[in-house]
Amino acid sequence: MTNNTNSEDRPRISVSSKRFMDFAEEVNERSHANLMACLQCKKCTSGCPVAGRADLRAHEMVRMVQLGQRAQVLQSRMIWECTSCQTCATRCPQGVSIAAMNDTLRMMSREAETTFAETTQPVFNDIFLRSIRRRGRVYELGLMAAYKFRTMRLLEDVDKAPTMLIKRKLKLLPKNVRGRAERKRIFARARKAREQT
Repeated sequence: MTNNTNSEDRPRISVSSKRFMDFAEEVNERSHANLMACLQCKKCTSGCPVAGRADLRAHEMVRMVQLGQRAQVLQSRMIWECTSCQTCATRCPQGVSIAAMNDTLRMMSREAETTFAETTQPVFNDIFLRSIRRRGRVYELGLMAAYKFRTMRLLEDVDKAPTMLIKRKLKLLPKNVRGRAERKRIFARARKAREQT
């Protein structure tokens, strides 16, 4: 018996479908999050501590990535609300890591300059990493002062500072950790790896 199917009978991937797959594959390759295994069982969302604050739920984010909705995903609030607590990955029967996916989506959002307008998380991340690069640890008082000035939220939470100082939760002077040259090499390797992706 001969097979009479010709190339016209085979299903084709449309240009738009190919574009969708490209986005999903890029996110999956960069995050190693196992996104295509998602069953949409919603266990991730039911355990997510920030689901109530975010514009999208965890399982919706995965589905939108699978469908190639790049613009909506990279501009979403959810990728910045995620605390990477790993509750989603712990609950997932398929081993999908939404926290890893969100880390990658944050990088892609910044690369595309499409960050959610109302978030100050990228500013906080920049200041945090600069503190680690310079001192080897976070200098909390300096971090908060820099954050307040860059975001102009000068009086927000200012009433908590005296209590934190009294309880010695904030140090007046920073401490440095040895190994500055090693930290510099680590950050250089991370930058090089990011540029290669």
